[in-house]
Amino acid sequence: MTRARQDRLLALLVRDGEWATAATLADALGVTPRSIRSYVTTLNARVPEGTVVESGPLGYRAGGDAATALRTNGTDASTPRDRLHTLVRALLDSPDGVDVFETADDLHVSSATLDADLARVRGLLGGTELTLERSASRARLRGTEMAQRRLLSRLAHDEMDAGSFDLDALRRTLGDASVGARAFGPFKTDLVAELGALGYFVNEYGISDVVMHIAIAADRVAQDRGLDGETTAASPANAEVAAILARLSATHLGVELGAGDLQHLASLVLTRVVAPGATAPKMHVRERLEPEVEQAVRDVVGDAASEFLVDIVHEDFILRLALHVQNLRLRAQEQAWSRNPLTRSLKASYPMIFEVAVYIANGLHESLGIPLLDDEIAYIAMHVGGRLERSRRADQLLTATIVCPGYYELHELLRSSVDRSLGQAIEVVGVETRVDPDWASIDTDLVLTTIDPAPERAASDRIVRIQPFLTDADVERVQAAAGRIRRARRLARLRTELERYFEPSAFVRGLDASGEEAIIRRLGALLVSRGVIDDDYVERAIQRERLSSTAFTDALAVPHALGMTATRTAIAVGIAEPSIPWGEGRVQVVALVAFSETDREAFQTVFEQLVEVFSERESVQRIVRRGTDFAAFLDELVAVVDG
Repeated sequence: MTRARQDRLLALLVRDGEWATAATLADALGVTPRSIRSYVTTLNARVPEGTVVESGPLGYRAGGDAATALRTNGTDASTPRDRLHTLVRALLDSPDGVDVFETADDLHVSSATLDADLARVRGLLGGTELTLERSASRARLRGTEMAQRRLLSRLAHDEMDAGSFDLDALRRTLGDASVGARAFGPFKTDLVAELGALGYFVNEYGISDVVMHIAIAADRVAQDRGLDGETTAASPANAEVAAILARLSATHLGVELGAGDLQHLASLVLTRVVAPGATAPKMHVRERLEPEVEQAVRDVVGDAASEFLVDIVHEDFILRLALHVQNLRLRAQEQAWSRNPLTRSLKASYPMIFEVAVYIANGLHESLGIPLLDDEIAYIAMHVGGRLERSRRADQLLTATIVCPGYYELHELLRSSVDRSLGQAIEVVGVETRVDPDWASIDTDLVLTTIDPAPERAASDRIVRIQPFLTDADVERVQAAAGRIRRARRLARLRTELERYFEPSAFVRGLDASGEEAIIRRLGALLVSRGVIDDDYVERAIQRERLSSTAFTDALAVPHALGMTATRTAIAVGIAEPSIPWGEGRVQVVALVAFSETDREAFQTVFEQLVEVFSERESVQRIVRRGTDFAAFLDELVAVVDG
């Protein structure tokens, strides 16, 4: 457990790249500041001649050798996890099993310790269709070759950090002598090129995972452990991809894959990596779809659009999402899930989009029986986000007035430059060519001026001084000012909504680690007593939590039900100090949100901006430390919002 917390501490520092105090890190890990200091000492010992974690007046941050230490997970089986993985590899490589006493000697541990490790191996086997058998001094794994490969895949993923693929992790899983890991890079490069030449879009987030399966297959085939059994009639697309895989495997890996392996791997490529190119006609995409899948997607997309007031009912979006869902359905049948390295960042940065994806995933689960996993939900979120990005309204642009005293066509050239460089962020609606404009009458969001403004206007954030001939520095200043204005407006709306929706009598300080469902019931009871929601809403909030954790940041969980059935919108808040477990992480603030049908438009404002406020570590600590009661909590929250 200590080793795992050290690794998590280092991963947090590497991810954030900023200074963090011991107290803040302790809250994130659920330990004491003294433990953090001890972990830092141990982490620095991993690279004796380097700096893994820097220490300073502001706390700790990742050092120059942090990434190296993060990948140094002990290839000598010196830690329990490394020893466990070494033991599993030995079992997988030995069809007749391993001798327990000899293996204990090889790993330099007692037979009792190895017995404990074998018990932990059993814990890894859930969902793999493998069993661990023990007969006298021998232990062996029983199960199909496909099940054993599934376990190897699980080991490789366990070696990786934050879901990203790591070649070193693959080598640690398969062994340095693995033929599959030997030429991973060139194989992947050529595969992407050949799939692109066939007219496919290649999912870069999924292809590394699929190439990992190919590496595992090559390694097993080299040990005469190929997939046996009769193959089914392959589709033309499957046969085409299988031919590519056969050729590349022989060229880069020196392995001839059999028909069973080629058909299986080609199926993985087609269901996890590729999609029709942008020029593919809609009728060709529809020809590949099962009517049941297309109708289920069409129905749930329409429901989501109405529920969240989002513009996603577009034919191209529905068809591409339906094709993704059809592939997901096929992957589910083989338990061949796709990993998504963006899951965490999507959830934290785009909670509203992720929530729409959860709603769609839940609807698909009910209609098609597809299981829900966060990584798969994140892929749906990417589809939703892409569609919303395409349909953003022009009224999101900020308006601007250019102040540029007339001199020939100078003001026209400047306007043209602004439109060309900043047209996606602002819309120029007026040009002032007087040397003494009426500054008070200019009411646009931004004022871009080549002359100094009136003294009483000089300090305004909306006025940006630029040069008559627009420079890169001018563009950056205007973009920064536009960003500040957008953020200020969002937070101003949030302040208004929060003051309106927070329920003073539904504030709890001192949440304990009683579990997500118990905490939801505790906060929900406070809103039930106020007549805001009923017990059914609380139960549906628990059901929503089971679909995907609502811990959208390292500090905040926002449990809620999918349906907006509250009598009015209200928020119950619980503070935990120290942090408490929630999902796969830890949080310090739990905000149970009950949304009303009449406040649909407020949903996005409250939901996304509340998450934004609690994504800033310093803000969280300030609110948690000083928010001793409801009034103090709201004061601190508003102060953070106001900046």
